[in-house]
Amino acid sequence: MNFLTIGHRGVMGVEPENTLRSFVAAQEAGLDAIELDLHLSKDGALVVMHDTDVDRTTDGTGPIAEKTLAELRALDAGRGERVPVFEEVLEAVRSPLQAEIKDAQAARALARVMNERGLAERVEVSSFHDEAIAEIKPLVPGVRTALIASRYGTDVVDRAVAAGAETVCLNIRRLTLEIVERAREADLRIIGWVVNTQDHLRLVRAFGLDGATTDHPDIKRTGRFTA
Repeated sequence: MNFLTIGHRGVMGVEPENTLRSFVAAQEAGLDAIELDLHLSKDGALVVMHDTDVDRTTDGTGPIAEKTLAELRALDAGRGERVPVFEEVLEAVRSPLQAEIKDAQAARALARVMNERGLAERVEVSSFHDEAIAEIKPLVPGVRTALIASRYGTDVVDRAVAAGAETVCLNIRRLTLEIVERAREADLRIIGWVVNTQDHLRLVRAFGLDGATTDHPDIKRTGRFTA
């Protein structure tokens, strides 16, 4: 079975997260897919950033939703990088993408881009929010979706099935054999996050997960040799 390695916000362990520089580095490192986060700017652009505000990852302050794309572009996102929009990532790398959406509004905006560009095969849509996954499912024919969970129990399987997700992306610190078995019974793919050490990697391989999200590109190389 192929073990999928997903670059978390690119390779945020070594490059500024959610920047073109980070995404290109993830692709060059040979990671199988790249995870990124999407928010809407004040003027409706799909901007790539994790938090709801710009404070942590740029030299600016304030909520993304209160800034225009031009205002966001003026910020330094690390090492001189600018805040990218989703369409720029599509052009900068060829890798499959896992796009995390924060709400139903972002789901609708992403659906428009995916349909215009025929991205159902290339882009898997993920979210912590069941309703966001349920929102995009009928909007993009053939879209693959993933429910992300940090604090969860066996109910995460029922939630994923109800939302129409094919995958669960689970915080490895709360992972149990019971949850893995329940997910397999429901025919769900399982991705563990965040896998940054050899101990983490051994854990997800012991559970027989389908892949891991990581901050560090070295996991791709070592993952091939970890039983």
